Amino acid sequence: MKQEDKALAQKIYLYLAALFITSLVVSNLIFQKFFFWKPFDLTVFGIPLFELSVGILPYPVTFLITDLISEIYGQKKANQIVVAGIFASFFSIGIILLATLVPAIPNSPIDDSTFSNVFSLSPLAVLASMIAYLVAQFIDIKIYHFWKKITQGKHLWLRNNFSTFASQFIDSTTVILLLCLFGVLPWDLFVGLVTSSVIFKIFIAAIDTPFLYLFVSLFRKRFNLAIGDEIKID
Repeated sequence: MKQEDKALAQKIYLYLAALFITSLVVSNLIFQKFFFWKPFDLTVFGIPLFELSVGILPYPVTFLITDLISEIYGQKKANQIVVAGIFASFFSIGIILLATLVPAIPNSPIDDSTFSNVFSLSPLAVLASMIAYLVAQFIDIKIYHFWKKITQGKHLWLRNNFSTFASQFIDSTTVILLLCLFGVLPWDLFVGLVTSSVIFKIFIAAIDTPFLYLFVSLFRKRFNLAIGDEIKID
């Protein structure tokens, strides 16, 4: 690979890493607001479905990016970005805790009470999310490369969806279970939230498959990659 092509590949990787980390951290900060997914109005055993945290909105982006990095840059680079995301999330916990401890001045637009109401549960949410995230993302990457090897780099849709479906189920179940155990969410919401979250994430994962094909195609054309080839960067 030419030096200028390698430099461009490194730059794109950094941009993808920035999008990944931003999506991850923001999803943890905004999780306390819930909304109703209007296209559906269903109940299961009297439990309303599709009442979702807004934190779920940017989160599927992280799985699209890890699949893209796995396909183009390889398993090692995908794992590195997952670890970077963990570091960024725990760093955000420290900032939130510090900001909570610092007393607001009398004429502050946001007083201590309001700030605490919005962010006081964030450290617990981030902790729960990180445990789930760590398990789910590494499983996603592992399954992705398992199918990539089995299919010899073909059938991109297969490894994209199989890896994401399995990891999203594990992620949703684990994070909501931990939030209920920590007392952040009531147990009567558990079944509804898990079901809604899994269905929503699978729906989004299916939608993002054409985008993955598009981005992979652009990479292969720009960097002259054959099916199964990966870009090696430092």
